[in-house]
Amino acid sequence: MAQPIKEITTESLKSLLNNPEARIIDVRPVDAYNGWELQGEKRGGHIPGAKSLPVKWTQYMDWIEMVRHKEIEPHHRIILYGYPSDDVKQVVGQFEKAGFNNLEVYPHFFSDWLEDEVLPLTKLPRFRHLVSSSWVKELIEGKSPLHYHNDKYVVVHAHYRNRDAYLGGHIPGAIDLDTNDIESTDTWNRRSPDELKKAFEAHGITADTTVVMYGKFMFPDNEDEFPGSAAGDLGAIRCAFILMYAGVKDVRVLNGGFQSWQDAGYEISKTDEPRHPVSDFGVKIPANPQLAVDTPEAKTMIASPDSELVCVRSWPEYLGEVSGYNYIEKKGRIPGAVFADCGSDAYHMENYRNFDHTTREAQEIEKIWRESGITPEKHLAFYCGTGWRGSEAWFNAWLMGYPKVSVYDGGWFEWSNDPQNPFETGFPEEIVSQD
Repeated sequence: MAQPIKEITTESLKSLLNNPEARIIDVRPVDAYNGWELQGEKRGGHIPGAKSLPVKWTQYMDWIEMVRHKEIEPHHRIILYGYPSDDVKQVVGQFEKAGFNNLEVYPHFFSDWLEDEVLPLTKLPRFRHLVSSSWVKELIEGKSPLHYHNDKYVVVHAHYRNRDAYLGGHIPGAIDLDTNDIESTDTWNRRSPDELKKAFEAHGITADTTVVMYGKFMFPDNEDEFPGSAAGDLGAIRCAFILMYAGVKDVRVLNGGFQSWQDAGYEISKTDEPRHPVSDFGVKIPANPQLAVDTPEAKTMIASPDSELVCVRSWPEYLGEVSGYNYIEKKGRIPGAVFADCGSDAYHMENYRNFDHTTREAQEIEKIWRESGITPEKHLAFYCGTGWRGSEAWFNAWLMGYPKVSVYDGGWFEWSNDPQNPFETGFPEEIVSQD
């Protein structure tokens, strides 16, 4: 007969907050972990230092790999908490199947911890801009979702030259936006202010419109002619960056993209929704020029101790083994840039994502960044090959409340096209010296 799982008190849990041998696990949805009050709780956020391991992830056969990825080992003292439900028991059961025995549950999170404002909580500073599928559902149903105070919105399905991805299934009422409408097909940089103005007005977007962006992950393949056509999830955050640069005041991104909508089992539409153009965007573009950095400023940043040019590419790209793209010939990296590994290649962001394409918890991303000297005190300009991965890393930093973050829009494509610009290949000397 199985022994009942030991329960821990609030006082005992408080004493473990800084214990390196303890692992506090939050099994609620990632959106609740980030700060959303999904069940009417008095306060949003998570216990400081807790790791996000939602019950949803127990469905994945590689669940134990995520546990190891989060540095949770059998010898640790593991305390699990969540909403008042059977979710905690389900995750406990998964741990037991994996051979973990040092398990405890904290059943007083909702009744005690959230109710006592003296007890600390941590949240993603700008969590409101990373929304859940249930939030979007309430919005399109005409309800009043949390932290929304507007009377006009547009839900936008982003894609790169792939309307079939939209027509094959999208969120009901969503219109589509081809990234080519707001990116130059010659440079892959943001388009001119006049071009952006026309594009946004044609899609019914003003500076005062709440814009909800999402995309569809379709397993990009570098052997395809246009791999980016299958990376609409990346394209959506690229669009969010350009919208904010232009001056849209309330941009939201669906956490996990279309995958989250599917996972929730919500209705999927194949209707080609009409756009409702507007006559005027409402502000002069760009209203937020500081969000974008071009090559002259990028060079200045490299030379400054108060800033960093952050390379969000894969290790083979950084070493100069590959360019990363079938349309970029030159290989290498920008000298002086710090490395912030994206993952496997130009169309994936595994190091910034969870199993289900939701955004990885902030403390894990920050740990990677700190090891490379990427800190919030500096002006950070993120870049990749042409802007998509750089935009996603930038969005993470912005959600974390970093005060001065930008996207170096030209990236490796623009830098490498100028023969006067220096470049490096091979294993970085500074890493060799550290080793």
